[in-house]
Amino acid sequence: MDDQVKLAILQQRVDDIKPLLDKLDQTIEKLSEVNTTVSRMLAVHEERLSKSEEIDTVLFAKIDELRDKMDSDHNSVLSRLQNLEKKVWMGIGVVAVISFLGQTTWFDLTPPQQPGKIISSYDK
Repeated sequence: MDDQVKLAILQQRVDDIKPLLDKLDQTIEKLSEVNTTVSRMLAVHEERLSKSEEIDTVLFAKIDELRDKMDSDHNSVLSRLQNLEKKVWMGIGVVAVISFLGQTTWFDLTPPQQPGKIISSYDK
């Protein structure tokens, strides 16, 4: 009988361990589901990162293009301003020369004045 008692005790222990093994199986299944979900999330995240890098590359290229265009526009405006400044200084020089020549006796623009005559009404 001693063997039967041992067998009954072992049977009881196996019956006690069965729910634990079922829970362990369920836990393993849930962990595999979580692993699959995490793998999907990582794939989506990796795809988003790669798209973000592509967008960043495009944006940086556009920024470089805009900077180059702004530099060329700046140089164009600067050259136009320099040409305008040259013309203004040339105009100021021409006005200064003309005013200098107008005030000298070399070139007199005022008409000569006739001496005034007083006419008397009594002389008639």
